[in-house]
Amino acid sequence: MSMVGPNPSRRISVHQALGGGQVADLLLWNKWYGGVVTLTSATSFWYLFERAGYNFLSFVANVLLLLVLIIFFWAKSASLLNRPLPPLPDLEISEETVSVVADELRLWVNSVLSIARDIAIGRNFKLFLQVALGLWIVSFIGSFFNFLTLVYIGILLSLSAPLVYDKYQDHINEKLCVAHRYVQMQYRMLNENVLRKLPLPLNKEKKMQ
Repeated sequence: MSMVGPNPSRRISVHQALGGGQVADLLLWNKWYGGVVTLTSATSFWYLFERAGYNFLSFVANVLLLLVLIIFFWAKSASLLNRPLPPLPDLEISEETVSVVADELRLWVNSVLSIARDIAIGRNFKLFLQVALGLWIVSFIGSFFNFLTLVYIGILLSLSAPLVYDKYQDHINEKLCVAHRYVQMQYRMLNENVLRKLPLPLNKEKKMQ
């Protein structure tokens, strides 16, 4: 099975690949203040909960308590001084938002179930190896960092990797091509020496029927 690797001579638009919207502008630092706010907020949260030992539930409760007190006294003072009430938005979730989230969740769950079916019923050994390797890598990385630190590292990579790739795309594609050829060669050797020698019980069952 041939795999198509990255083409070092073809340059792609990273902005369009990321959707071309506000998220792409944020990840590529086109609007630098958005990146600064995201990086500062993520670093502050990580420091509070990881280094300072602040409890997440207590933090949320204290922030909500502060907001409630501010809104309450603002509304009271506004009624006494004939000032406008605090400009609160409509605190509700629209049906359209719920439908979009439900559709995305359904697609993700169906994709996971399809992979599980291919492994259990289709006996796709190649897919099984890919899933097992991916889960092992996640488990290995998770043994060094907790979930919050992994999320923080993911945010840092999201704010740096697209920008670096957009700036040095040609050099990175060249290195990726070399790595892809090496992985393809190793997979071909594994396929010829190991995978093709494994028994295929599904084919035997078909012949017996």
